[in-house]
Amino acid sequence: MLIAHLPAGYILGRMACRKGAVMGTVLAASMLPDLDMFWFHLVDGGSLHHHRYFPHVPGFWVMVAVVVLPLITMFKRQWLLSACLAFAALFLHLLLDTLVGGIMWFWPFDDTLIRLAIVSPTHSHWILSFMAHWSFAVEVMICITGLFLLFCKKFKT
Repeated sequence: MLIAHLPAGYILGRMACRKGAVMGTVLAASMLPDLDMFWFHLVDGGSLHHHRYFPHVPGFWVMVAVVVLPLITMFKRQWLLSACLAFAALFLHLLLDTLVGGIMWFWPFDDTLIRLAIVSPTHSHWILSFMAHWSFAVEVMICITGLFLLFCKKFKT
């Protein structure tokens, strides 16, 4: 996914009928896995596919959730809905990346990147190849849906 993670997070937040800080949490969580791009570009020099870093590994987020959710339940129960929606947004990001990016869904047992389709290098730049692929139409539809929900008064929460 190139452009649809934030709009998908917005759609999730709107479906949960949340505003304010909860929506902000959902939006931040919908982008969180891609923070690994800083490491990818600034430190690693692109030597390893960024979907192999821990922010893109579902098993890592399951382990975090197993620790964080019970703690929130015990000490800050009022944050539980926000935390659950944040984890939902994280997993939505990973699900969307499964379309063509590849995610290690079976880690730690298998480190294969699972993807539904492969974007062939059909153009001079990888971004152009992604934009020419059918999966980009899915991203555009997600963005249009998010914009519709944002601007359509009838669906305001």
